[in-house]
Amino acid sequence: MPDSLTADELKKPKPVMSRTQKLLFFVTAWLICLMPFLFWWNTWFGRRLSDQQLTEYLHDAKKPRHIQQALVQVGERITRHDSTTKQWYPDLVRLAADPVEEVRNTDAWVMGQDTSGAGFHDALLKMLVDPSQMVRGNAALSLVRFGDATGRPQILALLQPAHIISPESGRIIDSDRPGTAVHQGGLIAKLEFGNKQIAEIRSPIPGRIRTVAGTGANIATGAEIAVVDPANDQVWEALRALYLIGQPDDLSAIRPYERDLPDISNDVRQQAAETERVIRDRASK
Repeated sequence: MPDSLTADELKKPKPVMSRTQKLLFFVTAWLICLMPFLFWWNTWFGRRLSDQQLTEYLHDAKKPRHIQQALVQVGERITRHDSTTKQWYPDLVRLAADPVEEVRNTDAWVMGQDTSGAGFHDALLKMLVDPSQMVRGNAALSLVRFGDATGRPQILALLQPAHIISPESGRIIDSDRPGTAVHQGGLIAKLEFGNKQIAEIRSPIPGRIRTVAGTGANIATGAEIAVVDPANDQVWEALRALYLIGQPDDLSAIRPYERDLPDISNDVRQQAAETERVIRDRASK
């Protein structure tokens, strides 16, 4: 057993934090609680923005997520038939040429919410030749709302897997597994080339990895590193558009999604079958 405390030890006062130490402790605890909230507050797209904030965010070139947040909320207002959104229509046309892919992608979707928007149709037509497959696809889907089938080839491309080509000759030093779900821009593999330089190989579309070169594989320039199948949501939107503008030549791209496969949802299968039926009916008239 430990020795009993002496009388002198019992008389000693317990150490007490100074006012400065208490203040520092309080501030540290407050920051620990505040930081997650601030992160959430600045990244959550659902936080309602005022008209002034929408205008500021749409011009915040240093923070693309601010632009995206504003675009999403403008789109939501358009769907509620809010007439005040017209004040931002020139910004929507301007952002069709924004250097950030995610901004253009969101913008293409928003412009499809109002077919009366001045300049929207022309801006979407120009986006059909965007460097990003997803931007081209979203622009084509929005054009269908205008009754314009010009983007049909881009919509068909949304049904196809993405074949990712090596930008350099090198060796795969890390890679994900086949069957893994990935977001657009998600990292699939790392390629070492030249003088220990590293290239990050990312998916141009959301979907699921079908094949990918394994760690240690030697890859030549232009060789295929990975194949990514498109996500169900992307396929479903493309099938819905083809329901309206699809041609008999498109059936070969549609039929694979009528199969009973684990990676194809019931909604997609049903939409594919219905799209084929409507295309056939349309062609027979």
